[in-house]
Amino acid sequence: MTAVRVAVGVATERAGRATNEDALHAGGGVYVVADGMGGHEAGELASRTAVEALRVLGRGTPDLARARQVIRAAHARVRALPADDPLRRPGTTATGVVLSEHSGTPCWLVLNVGDSRTYRMAGGVLEQVTQDHSEVAELVASGVVPPQDAARYPRRNVVTRALGGGSETVDPDVFWIPVSPGDRMLVCSDGLTDEVPDSRIEAELKAEPDPQAAADRLVEAALAAGGSDNVTVLVVDAETAAAR
Repeated sequence: MTAVRVAVGVATERAGRATNEDALHAGGGVYVVADGMGGHEAGELASRTAVEALRVLGRGTPDLARARQVIRAAHARVRALPADDPLRRPGTTATGVVLSEHSGTPCWLVLNVGDSRTYRMAGGVLEQVTQDHSEVAELVASGVVPPQDAARYPRRNVVTRALGGGSETVDPDVFWIPVSPGDRMLVCSDGLTDEVPDSRIEAELKAEPDPQAAADRLVEAALAAGGSDNVTVLVVDAETAAAR
């Protein structure tokens, strides 16, 4: 068997907003970020509710079916929240990784709904492993909007999937990635990726070996770039060793 040890860095700032509608959980094998929508208290409550529901994935050894079940339960809990405006129900993104096992191999169970992102850096190369569920991402994928114009697209923050919101059902992305020695996972809200390009994110992660310092540097980079949205960053480093 292979044992996996993790070290985690966490940083979050409300930036230019009155409140922080992001929520996170980092522990017990579950590392997730949620970015709430619906305005102030509604967004905060939606993200906190989702994160609380997703924490149960730290129990046992969850598989993809269990992850889908838990995510759909989280969706139902967020949909059940009170809404002051029936046309703008509370909702939230959710993304991250769960440390689990598949066919005897330690794996990251990756989950995603919305446009918050999960990345992996392996061998010094940063790769986005989740796909944005957003209007602009779909238009880029279909060739309607050129990739270089995505950042200027006026509806770039419109998500096409969320926990809660107006949809009765949710179709989450869940999949496996085997844990590799030296993996560095990055889980973040769009307060980071809207302000800091992937090339800069990669450079910051390379420059700082300590995960807490790396998380702090990324949040500072977003603020220095003029970020006015809530920004949340989790950096999860994994080391593998033969278990005795």
